[in-house]
Amino acid sequence: MYMCVLFLYVLRHGTRCAGEIAMQADNNKCGVGVAYNSKVGGIRMLDGIVTDAIEASSIGFNPDHVDIYSASWGPNDDGKTVEGPGRLASKAFEYGIQKGRGGKGSIFVWASGNGGRQGDNCDCDGYTDSIYTISISSASQQGLSPWYAEKCSSTLATAYSSGDYTDQRITSADLHNECTETHTGTSASAPLAAGIFALSLEQNPELTWRDLQHLVVWTSEFDPLANNPGWKRNGAGLMVNSRFGFGLLNAKALVDLADPATWKHVPEKKQCIVRDDSFQPRALKAAGEITIEIPTKACAGQNNAVLSLEHVQVEASIEYTRRGDLHIKLTSPSGSLDTRTCTHAHTKSICIQYQSKVWTHLFIQGFFFIFLLFLHCRKIMKISKL
Repeated sequence: MYMCVLFLYVLRHGTRCAGEIAMQADNNKCGVGVAYNSKVGGIRMLDGIVTDAIEASSIGFNPDHVDIYSASWGPNDDGKTVEGPGRLASKAFEYGIQKGRGGKGSIFVWASGNGGRQGDNCDCDGYTDSIYTISISSASQQGLSPWYAEKCSSTLATAYSSGDYTDQRITSADLHNECTETHTGTSASAPLAAGIFALSLEQNPELTWRDLQHLVVWTSEFDPLANNPGWKRNGAGLMVNSRFGFGLLNAKALVDLADPATWKHVPEKKQCIVRDDSFQPRALKAAGEITIEIPTKACAGQNNAVLSLEHVQVEASIEYTRRGDLHIKLTSPSGSLDTRTCTHAHTKSICIQYQSKVWTHLFIQGFFFIFLLFLHCRKIMKISKL
């Protein structure tokens, strides 16, 4: 098992993340990594000016040798920034999914972000928002949502990390042959998840990237986090929360379910694209709401017919001066989706795309409804393309 840890700004950050995954067992030093039999390598990607090409070369580094890429970095968590992978980095993601690990797909694990106090929303982070990444949030020692955690529809699951000042933090290796007991944030949660995923690949090396996403969804636990508000039951009967995804990762349950003697690979991914060619531009004056109905048969009767729903991607062109006033809600024919995105309080540009990781096996033919709510709208807003 080989894992690549994409280092963040301070050198010790990557060392700490790598230690969580692969600290040696039985040496009485610091602790024991989650997947202590794994091999790790580091890419000092952010040590200087970062370009799309640098990101692409890091995300796509040696995909036939690297099984898992653990990334504890992303756009600025300032409650303003909306950024994602550029053209080259996006191609690197796609190549890794299609060709990585001998065609089984590279595993990309991403920290969901630490901008909760700034009102940041991880739906505006194109890395965590990608259908190709497993976005991981944090829970404190007490099973509560930490002050830094962000809310979004793209978070898939949660791992432990720091909470308030009385809560335990994460222990790991540190620079200069030292140890630390103060590793924090979703940056510490993502490597724990990557270590768990490494254990599942050690158990079953034939798992595909989508197998692993299914394993995460079906084994993550609601009960340890049940005291937090915001839990809802989706169309598949699974509990989901915009702060925690499908719940707290359970390493034993995930590895047990991945047993090659019993696990059945998920079917090939199907993609159904729905376009509303009759859509006419609409304007909204003052604070109000637009409801858009999108009928779909989920490509029934075609080779790409979708029978169960994993990811939804919406793309729209919206003309307005302040993206922070925009509130989007998407509801499926089964009523199982309730996703909100790009509600930054401090932003002035335009958000045009978001994705949701939803996992429902109920009826998906019928009408999807998009609700666009504009708060404190001072000028006329226009939605010109959907």
